[in-house]
Amino acid sequence: MQKHVLIGLVVLTFVSGCASQRRLVWSDEFDKPGLPDPAKWGYETGFIRNNEQQFYTSERLENARVEDGMLVIEARREQFKNPDYDPESRRGRRSREFAEYTSASLTTQGKASWTYGRIEVRAKLPPGRGTWPAIWTLGTNIREVGWPTCGEIDIMEFVGFEPGIIHANVHTRSYNHTRGTGKGDKITIPDASEAFHVYAIEWYEDHIDFFVDDQKYFTFKNEGTGNDVWPYDKDQYLILNLAIGGSWGGQKGIDDSIFPQRYYIDYVRVYQKAAG
Repeated sequence: MQKHVLIGLVVLTFVSGCASQRRLVWSDEFDKPGLPDPAKWGYETGFIRNNEQQFYTSERLENARVEDGMLVIEARREQFKNPDYDPESRRGRRSREFAEYTSASLTTQGKASWTYGRIEVRAKLPPGRGTWPAIWTLGTNIREVGWPTCGEIDIMEFVGFEPGIIHANVHTRSYNHTRGTGKGDKITIPDASEAFHVYAIEWYEDHIDFFVDDQKYFTFKNEGTGNDVWPYDKDQYLILNLAIGGSWGGQKGIDDSIFPQRYYIDYVRVYQKAAG
C-alpha cells in the first residue's frame, strides 16, 4: 500500500508541475445534451476520402450527439441517399446514389485552431472489423497548399481488425504513406474498446510527442530542413471521426453484424504555454 501511495504522489507532483506551465485555452466537456456545440464544431459531409463506405451526415442526432456527459459518434448500417448523386458521373463522390452506412466527422475548421501545445482527448473506441475511428489534425492552409503540404498529425488511429493496437502518424510532403515514407509508431492498449484512455500530443517548436495516458510511444522531430518536413509551425485544426471500411479500415472487410457502433469521447482539451 505504501508503494502505491508513493507512486501516486510522484505522479500527482509531475502532473501538477506540468499544469503550472500550461493554461487551458480551449475545451469541450460535452455537458449539454443534443447536437454538438455549433460554436465549436462543424461537420464534414458526404463521401470524403480513402474510399470509405460511410456517408458523413451533418447535424443528425443518429450519428452525432451529446448524451450522458459525452460525445457519441455513431456509425449505422442503413441505406442513405446521396444528395449529390449524378447519374452521369462515373467516379468520385457523385457516382454513388446510396451509401450503406452513415457516420459523422466533427471538425473545428474555421472555428478553432492552434500552433503548439498539448491536445488531449479522452475516448473509448468502437470495436469490430471495418471500424476506423481517429483523432487528428490538418493545417488550416490545406485549401491553399493541399495535402500533405499542409501537414497532418494523427493523434490516434485505430482499425477494428487489429484489436488493441493504437497508431500515431504524421504526414508531410517529405514523409507520407503515399510515398512509402510515412513516420509513426504503435502501442498495444488491450482494453481500448472497453475502457476510456487519454490520447494526446505535446507539440513543440522542435518535436511532437505522442501519448496514450502518460505513456509516450512516438516522437517526431523537426529536422530543421523546412516546410516539406516540418509544416508544424502553423495552425492546425482538429477532427474527430468514425470511418467505416476504406483503404485501411476495410482491408479485412466489414462485419455487418457489429452495427450500430459508437465512438465515445468524454472530453477534448487544448493547453498552451502560460504567458511568462
